[in-house]
Amino acid sequence: MFTARRMAVVLTVALAVYFVLLAGRGIDLIASGTVVGVLLGAAILVLPVLGVILIVFEWRFGAQTERLARLLDADGEFPDTSGLPRRPSGRVEWDAADAYFAERKQELDEAPEDWRAWFKVAQAYDLAGDRKRGREAMRKAIELQLR
Repeated sequence: MFTARRMAVVLTVALAVYFVLLAGRGIDLIASGTVVGVLLGAAILVLPVLGVILIVFEWRFGAQTERLARLLDADGEFPDTSGLPRRPSGRVEWDAADAYFAERKQELDEAPEDWRAWFKVAQAYDLAGDRKRGREAMRKAIELQLR
């Protein structure tokens, strides 16, 4: 069974292979010696560099998130969502996710500078399917915890 970490490793390896192949094409174009080939090759070489930068940021974000989860778990505060009703797909039902989010949001309103509250809100956003806001809230939790 694939865990999130294993899937991330598999995808990272696949991207690394793709980046190597892409860089090879860029180098071949630069070696052609034509103006268009050199320009296109240089432009192509930028893509693997950007890809590596993005992968590093994502792995770093994942490691920081995992570190916060371990801290919460060690304190016995990691949110337990196992009791929430789920759809056949495994996702939490919308009404339950909304109610869970409202509780976490109230905790955050009471302690806006507590990284634990931000972590829990991030998880609530994720349960509700709002990954973008969940990631923003997790970044805030990471920032507050590092202070």
